[in-house]
Amino acid sequence: MRPNLQRLKALKEFLDILLWVGAIYALVNLATVRFVVQGASMEPTFQNDQLLIVSRLNYVFGNPQRGDIIVFHFPGDTTQDYIKRVIGLPGETVEIRDTHVYINGEQLIEPYINEPCDPYHCPDRSWMLGDDEYFVMGDNRNHSSDSRSDTVGLISRQYIVGEVLLRYWPLSDFRLITGNNY
Repeated sequence: MRPNLQRLKALKEFLDILLWVGAIYALVNLATVRFVVQGASMEPTFQNDQLLIVSRLNYVFGNPQRGDIIVFHFPGDTTQDYIKRVIGLPGETVEIRDTHVYINGEQLIEPYINEPCDPYHCPDRSWMLGDDEYFVMGDNRNHSSDSRSDTVGLISRQYIVGEVLLRYWPLSDFRLITGNNY
């Protein structure tokens, strides 16, 4: 009888461990999303095919801030996800003037961009953001579909999946991601 009792105890411990692993896995998947960078729109910050962890929880009690790098559902086809940097916040006026970005009339300093925006991709224009709208742009301004285009446009809060937290692949590029504090 004793060997059977030991087997039952070992089986119970194994099932307990399996249950804990399953619970932790489920919590991680509820709190985060894995994302694959596709395209060059966020160069030099991210390269094509890099793998990222996106937090769904960061905006449960707070809102996106300028400089945050977010993943959002493309409003025209919510099965597609995009990655961009938050530039304009609700209630602000975003203006592109002489290929530079201005927020409420003040030029935005952007050390993270790949190259200066050319006049073709950054024509003079302005946007007034509503109470629930964000203006997003790729860091590779001359090769990005973002809020400047009517196709993407301003992003409503409801489409935001979360904030990029971590680049984990390739391992040589492993890094925690922090937005720029303006």
